[in-house]
Amino acid sequence: MSDTWHRMLVVGAVATGAFAVFLTFEYLLRRLLRRLARRVPVLDGLVDHTHRPFRLFGLLVVLRAVVGPELPEGWREPVSHVLTLLLIASGAWLLGGVLVAMEHTALSRLRIDERDNRHARRVKTQVTLVRRVTVAAVAVLALAAMLMTFPAARAAGTSLLASAGVIGAIAALAAQSLLGNVFAGLQIAFSDAIRLDDVVIVEGEWGRIEEITLTYLVVRIWDDRRLVLPTSHFMSQPFENWTRHEAALLGTVELDLDWAVPVEEMRGELRKILESTNLWDGRECVLQVTDATHSLVRVRALVSASDAPTLWDLRCHVRERLVGWVRDRKPDALPRLRTEPMSVGSPDGGTVRLTS
Repeated sequence: MSDTWHRMLVVGAVATGAFAVFLTFEYLLRRLLRRLARRVPVLDGLVDHTHRPFRLFGLLVVLRAVVGPELPEGWREPVSHVLTLLLIASGAWLLGGVLVAMEHTALSRLRIDERDNRHARRVKTQVTLVRRVTVAAVAVLALAAMLMTFPAARAAGTSLLASAGVIGAIAALAAQSLLGNVFAGLQIAFSDAIRLDDVVIVEGEWGRIEEITLTYLVVRIWDDRRLVLPTSHFMSQPFENWTRHEAALLGTVELDLDWAVPVEEMRGELRKILESTNLWDGRECVLQVTDATHSLVRVRALVSASDAPTLWDLRCHVRERLVGWVRDRKPDALPRLRTEPMSVGSPDGGTVRLTS
């Protein structure tokens, strides 16, 4: 018994020393990568996202190589099996950290704050979805590898291969909706039909695409509500994408006024209003009479802005200023109901005065 404990103490000391050497190596490697990160930025993110799983992986390798073979006969196999499972899991964690570091490095080079950021948003959407797909694939493969370490699972896998066609058909039917959403998510990412931060109208709601996953999209509504829709919805139902080609948009402001409205003066006032605000992008300034009824004329102002939120603010600003201009400067142009006296003969020969 004393020999066994003595041997275990020696093994523990050797394992501790080996892990200390590994930690020293990991520290020096991390310092080196930090220095190299000044020239290769991806290395900085690589260190941040992988040093913890790398340490765990190293610890498990030391335990598996040094401690495992020295365990008593009854403990050796189950402990080695557990260490193998943990090694697979830590390896998957390490690989996932590499993928996340690559994603962050790629996204850090994008300029989302620029006015014309369509390319950056498209790349961000694709990179994010590719990372999610690869991380999910790594997780599935790691789980499969862990299951295959069990003899019963290997035997079951062999028998399942013989009936793979039937199992595949059953699985396809059971997961038809899920797989449809996954393929729709990939199609959205690489068809460039919709991107992160796109302005859309879907289900009668105006909002921005806040999140895109493989199975659902999150639309941030203008009042901060969130509309969550499956990705297949955007492949099977029509929706409006206001920023498909560019963020700049046109908008209208309509006023119903009296026939006495001075259109030319109003057109000049619109130009003054737009030139006095930085909401206008300088592209469109049009004032037209688009309709004329028995008592009113409809005046439409066409304006432009760099993006949808700015356009909304610009339309409200123009409407407020034009209403104030008509009220204060041109009261004759305010909508009104006219009455005029009329004289018609009565049956008894008199005169009756009417108004209309």
